[in-house]
Amino acid sequence: MINNQFIINKFGFLGNDFLKELDKHAIVTEIKAKTEIVREGQKNKFVPFLIKGSIRVFSLNDGRELIYYYIRSNDSCLMTFSSIFTDCTSRIYAVTEEDSEVLLFPVSVVHEWLIKFPEINRLFYSEYDKRFIDVMNMVNDAVFHKLDKRVLNYIKQQISATGNNPIKLTHREIANSLGTSREVVSRVLKKIENEGEIIQTKEGIKIPVNENVSQG
Repeated sequence: MINNQFIINKFGFLGNDFLKELDKHAIVTEIKAKTEIVREGQKNKFVPFLIKGSIRVFSLNDGRELIYYYIRSNDSCLMTFSSIFTDCTSRIYAVTEEDSEVLLFPVSVVHEWLIKFPEINRLFYSEYDKRFIDVMNMVNDAVFHKLDKRVLNYIKQQISATGNNPIKLTHREIANSLGTSREVVSRVLKKIENEGEIIQTKEGIKIPVNENVSQG
């Protein structure tokens, strides 16, 4: 048995027979930060579950990123689920934001598990629902919020996810994540800094202690 409390918490409801199958077929791997683990056009051979770390899932258009969501600890990737049911290639890129530990299920084995352990569908539906809500929030944010609000929410999201305040983020990284230019982000950061929403230091971007780090 893979000796990890994550396994018991995430998959224990499927029973001991499934856990034995998981121990036999699943792979646990550690991946360094800034590593591309999935790229567009690639054939998905595994379904990932993130034990710890953070993964950015996005598409590219003319060099610009469109972020769909972040995979956090205890989550999986909606976009790879299609590989369970179809023979299509990946439509997204996935890159680790920090050093991460990932549990991988071979797609070929998951096909068998869907029949042998039908309760696993409940797990996939739950993951699908979480990622779908993430995508809906991303669309709502892009359509209804001004850029300064989006930049501030993005910074708060990254601080909340990593626990780092200040957090190391370049203007280019923020621009790529929000689908805009570095120059525009620089102007927005200066504006919200003058408004007291953030503090920019050599250590990174900081939300003042009297500010709520959760997204507004």
